[in-house]
Amino acid sequence: MASPKPETLAAFETAKGFMPVREGLALYEAAAAAGALGLPLLEVGTYCGRSTILLADAAREAGVAAITVDHHRGSEEQQPGWEYHDPTVVDPEIGLMDTLPTFRRTLHRAGLEEHVIAIVGRSPQVAAAWGGKLGFVFIDGGHTDEHATGDYEGWAPHVAEGGTLVIHDVFPDPADGGQAPYRIYLRALASGAFEEVSVTDSLRVLRRTGPGI
Repeated sequence: MASPKPETLAAFETAKGFMPVREGLALYEAAAAAGALGLPLLEVGTYCGRSTILLADAAREAGVAAITVDHHRGSEEQQPGWEYHDPTVVDPEIGLMDTLPTFRRTLHRAGLEEHVIAIVGRSPQVAAAWGGKLGFVFIDGGHTDEHATGDYEGWAPHVAEGGTLVIHDVFPDPADGGQAPYRIYLRALASGAFEEVSVTDSLRVLRRTGPGI
């Protein structure tokens, strides 16, 4: 089982974000395995860079690029008045969330800036402009049906055969969490293009086995 460097894991544990360590280790293992394809590793939903640290370490080891996509204005549940709102990442001048400065500090502290390409933009627009294949796609963006579906439809077709699709916050029981990531997970399996590799709490790792998306 591939594991991140101790200093990488320490940086991950202290970074602002929501991913638990168990899921982070599973994410790293999947990214490290996908790196063998020699293609970029891409994440949808940067927030403040907690999971990006792990992807950057895996990319560094594999000699590929880690790419992370986010508009940095926060998803629905991170807006003022919602459960996951953090006022420390609000731009005081314009009153909107801006997680980009915190993300940059996170990567700098982890010593991983040079291994990450950060794209600031909305996922469907970036996906529509993307031209190449990817060895790994991690979907962890907005959790409404609109945003989760847009992330899946935009990025799943770019996963190379033999590549990996990872979906976070998959909760089969509605009592545990929102259902949009679960629905795109079911859609990926129903497409016939992906098979499940592993389950770690709410993290699902799938491998692309053929066409059909």
